[in-house]
Amino acid sequence: MGMAAGYYLSKGNQKIILIDSFDPPHSLGSHHGDTRIIRHAYGESREYVPLALRAQKLWEELEQLSGKHLFSRTGVLCAGAPGSTFTNEVINSAKEFSLPLEIMDSNEINARWPGFRLPKGFIGCLETTSGILFSEECVRAYKELYIEKGNSLHTNSPVIDIEVDTHKTMVRTENAVYTADKLVVCAGAWSGKILEKTGIDIPVKPTRKTVAWFDCDHQLYDSSLLPAFTIDLIDRHYYGFPSIHNSGLKIGRHDGGQIVDPDQFNREFGEFIEDETDLRNFLSEYMPLANGRLVKGKTCLYTMTPDEHFIIDQHPEYNNLIIATGFSGHGFKFASVVGEIIADLVTKQKSAFDLSMFSLNRFIK
Repeated sequence: MGMAAGYYLSKGNQKIILIDSFDPPHSLGSHHGDTRIIRHAYGESREYVPLALRAQKLWEELEQLSGKHLFSRTGVLCAGAPGSTFTNEVINSAKEFSLPLEIMDSNEINARWPGFRLPKGFIGCLETTSGILFSEECVRAYKELYIEKGNSLHTNSPVIDIEVDTHKTMVRTENAVYTADKLVVCAGAWSGKILEKTGIDIPVKPTRKTVAWFDCDHQLYDSSLLPAFTIDLIDRHYYGFPSIHNSGLKIGRHDGGQIVDPDQFNREFGEFIEDETDLRNFLSEYMPLANGRLVKGKTCLYTMTPDEHFIIDQHPEYNNLIIATGFSGHGFKFASVVGEIIADLVTKQKSAFDLSMFSLNRFIK
């Protein structure tokens, strides 16, 4: 979100500095692992649909400007066990916004994609206009365009302190102090630590998550044949990607995970037995011909609010401090439009979108 915001701010007459603890794209936050799903019909809440549609347009514009391959229109299958509110909301949001969606039962899904073994009673819906974003390439594209415009990017510069008053903001790193009229904090898992210095405690919980790639039958699971997918089992929720260039089928679990300190947790995949077994248990039951040799596994960080909706707002005391956080789990697809929104909040103090759902006030009593 920060890299996208920097790019959209750079399109105006702004003097901008971006500061990052690492050197994006990197593997220490929430954007690595090659791919992310972009969906338009939205199971988390239909209020996201206008944002998703704008995000799609901006990703396509970025692809043209950068000359990079950023999006693959594989389609996305959302399926759910009987009673899945997530799947029902996907269907209802598609109806409300007239989005193309093909609804099918488990027999139809299993027949169309023989790599699935979904039980009787499951329903699914295929959205053919959506697909896969290549997340690290997306970050790299924004970064290169931002730098091409002559803007400043300070990498490997952890923020030690920030100070804000009504007239200016200050950011201190190990090597420098920066002052500015306005400050945007979108530091992912580190947002809580940074913002507590301004006197607010935002309820975001960094969570250790894992994702893995498994050897599979490529005649069933190749990206030319299989869409990206999410499967809601009511008590568990999984998502996955077809095998791209023989990479193996990629699978992750959306819910669960261990609450961690982002500066002190075990980043090694396989350190906990459930890192692999949890994913294999899903595959053995629902996608057995993808339950092959572990190709590779990675850990990452989710940073989520209690209601799993984002925070995009001004600080309650200082309107020159803009906060954007709590995106993990389903946020990457929106990075383009959130970057545009942040730029509008900085330059115009408002957005064309209704941001009330993302207000910080819902957590501050």
